[in-house]
Amino acid sequence: MNKLSKFCHELSNHTDIKPEIYLSPATGYRARAEFGFGNNLYTMIDDNQKIYMEKSSIPHPIIERLMPNLLAKINHSELMQGKLFQINFRTSGTKVLATLIYHKPLQEDWILAAKDIQDSLGNLSIIGRSKKQKILIGEEDLEVICNYANSSFKILQNDLVFFQPNFYLYSLMISFITKQLENPRDLLELYCGCGGFTLPLASKFNKVFATENNRHSIRLLKESIKLNNLYNIESARLSDNETASALANERPFRRLKNINMQSYEFSHILVDPPRAGLSDETIALSKQFKNMIYISCNPETFLRDLVAVERKIESIGIFDQFANTQHIEVIALLK
Repeated sequence: MNKLSKFCHELSNHTDIKPEIYLSPATGYRARAEFGFGNNLYTMIDDNQKIYMEKSSIPHPIIERLMPNLLAKINHSELMQGKLFQINFRTSGTKVLATLIYHKPLQEDWILAAKDIQDSLGNLSIIGRSKKQKILIGEEDLEVICNYANSSFKILQNDLVFFQPNFYLYSLMISFITKQLENPRDLLELYCGCGGFTLPLASKFNKVFATENNRHSIRLLKESIKLNNLYNIESARLSDNETASALANERPFRRLKNINMQSYEFSHILVDPPRAGLSDETIALSKQFKNMIYISCNPETFLRDLVAVERKIESIGIFDQFANTQHIEVIALLK
């Protein structure tokens, strides 16, 4: 039984509603990818086996084309390859951010060598990281333009924040949510990241209050809000449990001093938790809302939480974000 059939079978124990299924191309779909570095090659683990390669067909084509050229430049320099153990890529579709992670301090000669590589490859920014050290060569923040339906928006991301990895399915996830909305007023969003859903959904709600515990994500979200000239989004650096505490008026938060929580009329809550799923506090908070949008990267915890939040499924979509793996993403609108 493949992963889609398996989840649909397990889902049938909870609802008669059939999910919409969105498939991804098997290659060129990842806008961000992480590789190890060993034996002068990129490495990755597949079925507990270490694979060595010069390039991969999984990332976006602009990353795939860059990989062998960057590898050749690194291997041509003992300075660049020494103690290097990981190389991460992100792309906006036109530009690439490559993060090189080392087991050694990076000195001035490394900076000069990295600048030479950047100059020779073009449309590339490089970040060098080692313990308590970060060196930026080029621009750190990538500006992604996302088009969906008849709308578009710009979103900033970098190597320290989560961003939807599948270049093709991201806009379909947004469209799936927006076409399901009924009588939207204000939206409470938890785990908002750098605004991957906050920004496009702002046009569908009167106001949005978005929370996230990652300070880098909140910074980028605030900058993206200005970039898109949006005026109906407020955000705060709060964890899921802190958000629940704030809405229950259990204690004041300095991070909310300029936000009037009483001005909101929330019709929907959106949660996009990590693989561990929802905390008990967030589950309790969610029961105050008639409509819930649950985005899950772990079907097991989604089905567990579905029971705990005591809701019925109105609609559900399965997004095969990672072709040829066991992972799927789920979006459900719950009443």
